[in-house]
Amino acid sequence: MTLCVALIDDQTLVRKGIRGLLELSEKVEVVAEADDGDQAIELVAQHGPDVVLMDMRMPRMNGAEATAALAAAGHDVPVIILTTFDDHEHVLEGIKAGAKGYLLKDVSLENLIRAIESVAAGETMIQPAITEALLKGLSRQGGEFESADMPEPLTPKETEVIRLMAGGYSNREISEALHKSEGTIKNHVSNILAKFGVRDRTRAVLKAIEMGAI
Repeated sequence: MTLCVALIDDQTLVRKGIRGLLELSEKVEVVAEADDGDQAIELVAQHGPDVVLMDMRMPRMNGAEATAALAAAGHDVPVIILTTFDDHEHVLEGIKAGAKGYLLKDVSLENLIRAIESVAAGETMIQPAITEALLKGLSRQGGEFESADMPEPLTPKETEVIRLMAGGYSNREISEALHKSEGTIKNHVSNILAKFGVRDRTRAVLKAIEMGAI
């Protein structure tokens, strides 16, 4: 099954470069592209992509604003934010807006395809290289995410799972790595969300980073 992607980036060379990279794979087809976030809603409505690749820094409407606008318009399409090392504050804005993936712009084709497949399947993808920048952002903006103030401690197995979640691994990949059934991993993930008092995997990973669990 080929996944349809919309690509939104104001830098023409970057946008064309990412499109050229994706065209090397038969798993993904770029069905639309634009140079500003304010075109995201129109593109999604017209082309119905499975995933949106969204630059963070754009004129008129940035990636976080465009992601929030998509959700407000009722478009339930997963968004992957394309970012740089010094963009942690903007990435945090994207998280709040509901983005499901966060990748550096120099990501390899293999990791980009894996991220697209993961978010299309309902998973979350946070590139490990971004976590340090996110932690710095959390230290400056701590307390802005809804979560339990004093979460129940994780078990050793749950800690293993959250560390793999932070690496962007899907439930299936975690089950293979830990030699457990996918159903067992889903239960661990549900327990982690409940303990942290958060509603999704992204906030669980951020909470674990904030607590120093990973």
